[in-house]
Amino acid sequence: MDRFDFCIAGAGVVGLAIAHKLLEAFPKASIVLTEQESDFGQHTSSRLSEVIHAGIYYPPESLKARLCVEGKTALYAFCDKYRVPYRRVGKLILSNSSCDQAIIRLARNAKSNGVDDLEYWAEDRIKIAEPAVRASHALFSPSTGILDSHHYMQTLLTLNEQRGMLYAPRTKITSVHPSGQDFFVKARIDNRIKTETYGFNAKWFINSAGLWSQQLAGKIEKLPASSVPKQFLCKGEYFDYRGSNPFTHLIYPLPDHELSGLGIHSTQDLSGQLRFGPDSEFVGEVDYRVTPGKRRAFARAIRNYFPSLEANKLVPAYAGIRPKISGPDEKAGDFVIAGPHESGIPGLIQLFGIESPGLTASLSIGSYVSRLIRQVSS
Repeated sequence: MDRFDFCIAGAGVVGLAIAHKLLEAFPKASIVLTEQESDFGQHTSSRLSEVIHAGIYYPPESLKARLCVEGKTALYAFCDKYRVPYRRVGKLILSNSSCDQAIIRLARNAKSNGVDDLEYWAEDRIKIAEPAVRASHALFSPSTGILDSHHYMQTLLTLNEQRGMLYAPRTKITSVHPSGQDFFVKARIDNRIKTETYGFNAKWFINSAGLWSQQLAGKIEKLPASSVPKQFLCKGEYFDYRGSNPFTHLIYPLPDHELSGLGIHSTQDLSGQLRFGPDSEFVGEVDYRVTPGKRRAFARAIRNYFPSLEANKLVPAYAGIRPKISGPDEKAGDFVIAGPHESGIPGLIQLFGIESPGLTASLSIGSYVSRLIRQVSS
């Protein structure tokens, strides 16, 4: 029977980054990365804004704040080293209030997180830089960027496989049985011709299944239910803009109070294609359909900062689902990276609530998991 040092479940951007950092920390380790879909990054990782976040919004001392700031630096360095396309486009966070206290509070929060490059812009400077924007105050973040997230994930996968990682798509884990110092993992493999079962052993089992992390946790024998946070699905939809892109930077409104989302903002891909989103709607199931009828609500929100928007040029693009651990009207939850101490099961690491800024933080999440394993093993 096959035996691996590490089994990582879930080949989204975080699972790929964890494998990358484990192979750096443990070069001789054997790793299998399982993915129930036919390819990597089919869900949350490929249905986002592709923004490299600066670390402005998250509560000081939170994992989101710490790992976003660390991850931003690591991600830019990785992109430079391996020629992953990106651009430090910068972003403006706008306020149309006559009182800029919300902007000041946000700047102080960012400073507490170690983000010390923000600039305060008054209306005249905003008009010079972004003539199409209407705002009275703004924070400018020069270290915010955009990247080709698929190219990034493909690069991670290629590097990992070159270093010996076994990648197993179309492999759905059906049960995980802790046994002594190992796990016996059972999986169902769909090879397009037939479905077969496969069992193997692993010293460490890392649950990085994203939207399915809680579901997979339910398949781990002897796992206390109290160690698994409740999941809330939050849908965000995007609209492409078929008009010309008037923006040089990314344009964001002030975030909502509970940070369930960052507001319907402008973003763009590396070719300059402009799109707006996401909105935030808690839903009961994973459903990626975009609602064309939301065009009017999107236009109303966007015109608060882009008054010349032509609503008929908003075209449904795509939708994503964020795996939150906090529900409607609740304070935003932090990342949860739980080790053996939390579950009482040796060798088990589980990740829950890895939403934005998960892409930015992916490499630092991988480093965090590697450090946790070293601590437990020493």
